Amino acid sequence: MKVISIVGARPQLVKLAPISAAFAGTEHEHFIVHTGQHYDADLSDVFFDGLGIPDPDVHLGVGSGSHGAQTGSVLTALDPVLEREQPDWVLVYGDTNSTIAGALSAVKMHLPVAHLEAGLRSFNRRMPEEHNRVLTDHCADLLLAPTEEAMRHLAAEGLTARSQLAGDVMVDICLRIRDAVLAGEHPAPALPEGIDPTQPFLLATLHRPDNTDDPARLSAILESLAGLPLPVALLAHPRLVSRAEAHGIKLNQGAVHVGRPLPYAGLVAAVLASSGVVTDSGGLQKEAFLLERITTTIRPETEWVETVDTGWNVLVPDPHRMDADTWAATVTRPTPTTDPGTPYGDGHAAENVVRIMEEWKGGSRHA
Repeated sequence: MKVISIVGARPQLVKLAPISAAFAGTEHEHFIVHTGQHYDADLSDVFFDGLGIPDPDVHLGVGSGSHGAQTGSVLTALDPVLEREQPDWVLVYGDTNSTIAGALSAVKMHLPVAHLEAGLRSFNRRMPEEHNRVLTDHCADLLLAPTEEAMRHLAAEGLTARSQLAGDVMVDICLRIRDAVLAGEHPAPALPEGIDPTQPFLLATLHRPDNTDDPARLSAILESLAGLPLPVALLAHPRLVSRAEAHGIKLNQGAVHVGRPLPYAGLVAAVLASSGVVTDSGGLQKEAFLLERITTTIRPETEWVETVDTGWNVLVPDPHRMDADTWAATVTRPTPTTDPGTPYGDGHAAENVVRIMEEWKGGSRHA
């Protein structure tokens, strides 16, 4: 069986690590295409180095651009690769422009498509990721759902026949790296200047368009972070940096100390060292949950409803509209005492993915 994995953004590279390792233990051919959607080395190259992922077989180098331009560039560059390689499966990951472009390129060539992390829904149609998820699910042959909730969403959309519960591959890699960090196998993370890892601090990320494109909103959110009673280590995504510069907004202010994005092991170590997380990232919400750190999410909804249902995550769409004391109390609230359970699986999702793809070889439309 020949499988082509199409990746291009940080979360996809993290998910690729356990998938790549699972394929390495088989006789299957696993071919990696990196679209280059995240061109910043902090968000791409370091993950290949730090997670033991083989170098990509093809790097498309599409870089940044508008949604249409980026998706079109991936399609244009990917078509000849798929035409030449003729895989048994094209495996796409998550919800980025690389995801939908990979799925569209494959289905138009009648190549079977499997979607990893299928069935996630925020039900927020303002999010480009939501459209990418839905469109990919409806054109793919095999839907690899991470959770029972995702399976329910797929069933509600009439996709049960193509859906399989695989578990969440992020659990596989997160727990593996957690254990290595706790065993001292990774160096201490490079936290922003002014953050003492031996003292309480909060870890923060911010990058979604709804939070960064409007200068008034971005400024208000940063002021809310700046007023918190604990130091805030803000790992500044390139999008945040560029938007803040364009808006003339200072990132370093008050409690906020700005640093660069961290390699995955460094991020896990930073979360473990922190007192809690403030973010708008889907991936970091789940990683914090797995690492048992409280999270405050600056969004009105989340795909990872299990993190909220168990009390480990609280949604705060507009922190600047809250009383300062209430906002501070929310972010620094006590850790839940209830067992969070294992809603995302037991750490063997990547093995499940390979097994399911073996069983479904050829795709449902060719069965």
